[in-house]
Amino acid sequence: MSRIVVATIAGSDPSGGAGLQTDLRVFSLLGAYGQTVITALTVQNSLGVKRWQAVTPDLVKDQLVALFEDLPPLAIKTGMLANAEIIREVAQGLREYKPMLIIDPVMVAKSGDPLLKKDAEDALVKELLPLATVITPNIPEAEHILGEKITDIPNALEKLKKLGPQAVIIKGGHLSGENATDYLLHEDKVYTFSSPRVEGRVGHGTGCTFSAALTVFLAQGKKLPEAVKLAKDFVFLGLLGAKASPLGKGVSPLDHLVHFERLKEAPHILKELEEAAAYFCSYPVRPLIPEVQTNLGYALPFAQKQEEVAAFPGRIVAFGQGAHPVGCPRFGASRHIANVILAAGKFNHEIRAAMNIRFREEFLEKAQKMGFTVGEFSRADEPREIKEKEGSTLSWGVTEICKKLGFVPDFIADRGEVGKEPMIRILGKDPFEVVKKALKLLEGG
Repeated sequence: MSRIVVATIAGSDPSGGAGLQTDLRVFSLLGAYGQTVITALTVQNSLGVKRWQAVTPDLVKDQLVALFEDLPPLAIKTGMLANAEIIREVAQGLREYKPMLIIDPVMVAKSGDPLLKKDAEDALVKELLPLATVITPNIPEAEHILGEKITDIPNALEKLKKLGPQAVIIKGGHLSGENATDYLLHEDKVYTFSSPRVEGRVGHGTGCTFSAALTVFLAQGKKLPEAVKLAKDFVFLGLLGAKASPLGKGVSPLDHLVHFERLKEAPHILKELEEAAAYFCSYPVRPLIPEVQTNLGYALPFAQKQEEVAAFPGRIVAFGQGAHPVGCPRFGASRHIANVILAAGKFNHEIRAAMNIRFREEFLEKAQKMGFTVGEFSRADEPREIKEKEGSTLSWGVTEICKKLGFVPDFIADRGEVGKEPMIRILGKDPFEVVKKALKLLEGG
């Protein structure tokens, strides 16, 4: 198997939250063989940068030569370059070898500590930017490069492009707003990429993670807009993982291993769905099966798309006094059950499973008597723009209930409307929890 080889020219972060340690972790998770050229040794952790020392320029040069004489990287990203002398050595080598080049103009750490000497900024702009396939500054870095406050993003993109790079990304994490939006200028067109803002003391190594992921995706042959979208999604999941389980005492680095967990967990999700459905169908569950039949879904951790939720493509259908699943579970099999889980997951990332059952008032009454939480939404309250958008009702309904209650309930009642069967949906952390809640409704006749 031929491996894609990529490299990072960056400083070392002993805490693993940023720098070349983060770059290598991202390279590996995305299936690339990673190499390094070390420019500086830093003493830092999630609390901040305590001190750092640059590697001698000739040693940086020799590292770069060693890579290209043996296993030349297809793409290289730069991070912390420390000083003007190192930048000139790196630029000279890159002009000779001409790899795809992604420049993350690291100037200041997340903690606010400087990582680039002032005399090096001019060298970065004059020597390196004209060699770049794409540069990825955040707002403060872009302002440093341009020497002015940014008030017009498209205009700033154009000014940065005139400095020589083939394409420019301005990362918008420092801007205010509900979403974090990045801007790409590529082939005279401006693209925007947004994701929900992840609040809290998280984000150490965000820029390194983004540029490292972008490097791999470009090396894999993806077009720049697609590569930016994939890299942003990669960062977003890492931030969600960090918020759920912070690392360190300061600004938590991203939890990159959430990506590994998702890869590892996918086959287990399918197996658990099969086992939970078999358990459900071993009981006389016919009274729970609605006219449209039942489905049971289970999502990957921090799922964001319908394709990341597994369910039964043929549903679970009534069979005699019981039921039987049609087909084997697979990801992306049910838009409806996926929308329920995805909407609930935005309020509680631990809620990853759901199923729909027949609507009966006695089921709701029994659930409440047993101590389960119950919510209800009315399709009559659904805004016209939501109703007119195919497949949006369930996302809207679940979101409204969770906002109103402040949590994700065990049961959600939907009384339907003309042409829409009333339904109860059950939510939980895993399919066995959901199935056991459903079976409780059959107790005592």
